[in-house]
Amino acid sequence: MRKLMGILIDTETCNLLDCPLLYDFAFAVIDIHRHIYAKFRIILTDVFHGEPELMKSAYYAEKLPQYFKAIENDEVLVMDIWELKHFIKDICDFYGVTFACAHNARFDYLSTNNTIRYLTKSKARYLLPYGIEWWDTMKMAQDTICQQAGYKKFCNENGYICKNGQLRKTAEVLYRYISKDNEFKEAHTALDDVLIECEILWKCFDQHKPMTRKLWKD
Repeated sequence: MRKLMGILIDTETCNLLDCPLLYDFAFAVIDIHRHIYAKFRIILTDVFHGEPELMKSAYYAEKLPQYFKAIENDEVLVMDIWELKHFIKDICDFYGVTFACAHNARFDYLSTNNTIRYLTKSKARYLLPYGIEWWDTMKMAQDTICQQAGYKKFCNENGYICKNGQLRKTAEVLYRYISKDNEFKEAHTALDDVLIECEILWKCFDQHKPMTRKLWKD
């Protein structure tokens, strides 16, 4: 039986209030059975170097010195938007990828497509290859992990409750529960966040329960 292959992605962005533009893009090629086949972290030079004023609005701007150091030490790939688009397509074709997944995937869908439209003046409108189905681990967790009595108890004991009374379902809180490490803090750099979101995805599948996967309804 052919494996169900996907990429789990995360984006770090600037210009959040108007049109989120990614500058740090990471993804892992995975299946649903706890295998990672490849992982990549890419700095998008068009934004990181090309939009210095917008970069001042980066959500975690205090981390920018880490990025310069990583670039200097060749710890990341550096690409422009067209190189990134072709790179992702080549990887997806090579591994037979059929889905892309993110936590709160609506934001990553928005940031990837806003970025390529902004940088190419809409000559290209989608960063990921045509036909890739978007999944959302937040929706998956809502139907699985968040339904567990243990998770409800964990959130109530630690005050992980939203203003509307619902349980919090951020990647950080979910990973604290999964890892049994209530001191865990999300790195908010793309590749580190990808790796914890892989664990959330796999934990959802471990429940063997019906769940919503798709970001968009058919």
